[in-house]
Amino acid sequence: MAGFWIRFWAYLVDLIVIGSITRLIVNPIFKLLDISLSDGSMFAPISILTSIVFYGYFILMTKYFSQTIGKMVFGIRVIELKGTKPSWGTILFRELIGRFISTTVFILYVVVTFTHKKQGIHDLFADTTVVQEKKKLEFTPAV
Repeated sequence: MAGFWIRFWAYLVDLIVIGSITRLIVNPIFKLLDISLSDGSMFAPISILTSIVFYGYFILMTKYFSQTIGKMVFGIRVIELKGTKPSWGTILFRELIGRFISTTVFILYVVVTFTHKKQGIHDLFADTTVVQEKKKLEFTPAV
């Protein structure tokens, strides 16, 4: 099972990736269309699109790869407690509802430290956990 710190560092890498996507793709489009990037409202177009990028990144990466780029870097992945790849329903529940709760009350990420299967709040809700990948070393002779 992947503990708090490895998941923390993977999440930070994911935030860098999401921030990069937003700054390289979303912000230039808004500037081209002359839409304000500094409106502080929760319902401003930039806030809505940034949220879509944030949640979309976690949902799509977890569905298609069972891991985000941050998890790939650290060799961890999301599985259902049954040991299977998560379904769409499980991922939507885990990433939308669970992540919303965890990001709203950030201290809830610490729950990973205290649970037997190293599950965060969003994992507990979705019956998932994050595990270390088993890498098989393969050596090929130099030609």
